[in-house]
Amino acid sequence: MGKDLPDMTLEELWELFPISLVEHNDAWRQQYAEIASDIAELLSDYPVERISHIGSTAVDGIWAKSIVDVMVELSAGADMKKAAEALEGADFIMMSNEGNRISLNLGYTKDGFAEKVYHVHLRRTGDNDELYFRDYLNAHPQTAKDYEALKLRLWKQFEHDRDAYTDAKAEFIKAVTAKAREEYTGRY
Repeated sequence: MGKDLPDMTLEELWELFPISLVEHNDAWRQQYAEIASDIAELLSDYPVERISHIGSTAVDGIWAKSIVDVMVELSAGADMKKAAEALEGADFIMMSNEGNRISLNLGYTKDGFAEKVYHVHLRRTGDNDELYFRDYLNAHPQTAKDYEALKLRLWKQFEHDRDAYTDAKAEFIKAVTAKAREEYTGRY
């Protein structure tokens, strides 16, 4: 019997949960729909403004980690910590809490990934650059393929260092998001 997740070092967690990219899977949209419905029910007492499918699983045709990312935008007056606690009561695991940005995961076990894995990002309404990035990639297939190529290039290099993998993509994401915000001004 292995250690419980909270008792593991970051290096042990990265070893247990390596970065692994797979071809696009249309089932991700259904998984998103299922978890979005569950989250809406779990947070029915909170002022949820929008629940959105984000991340590479929300981009048509590109390779991605088989982890469905969900953004939950809460209104300014919402108690984000209490909303996170409501999700924790349904087996979500809090991964980070930066005040107005809380991340939770579902589908991480001490034996590795479950069949379905989710990252849930609680945010304030309007803190949603990921929506612009997603929309831009879906509207610009060549940019999406460029992003896919970057991810595939970084995959093995940072397979067991999720932070470095994320950091290595940051400049590309920032540049594309700036273009998207310009192209889609006022969309969200």
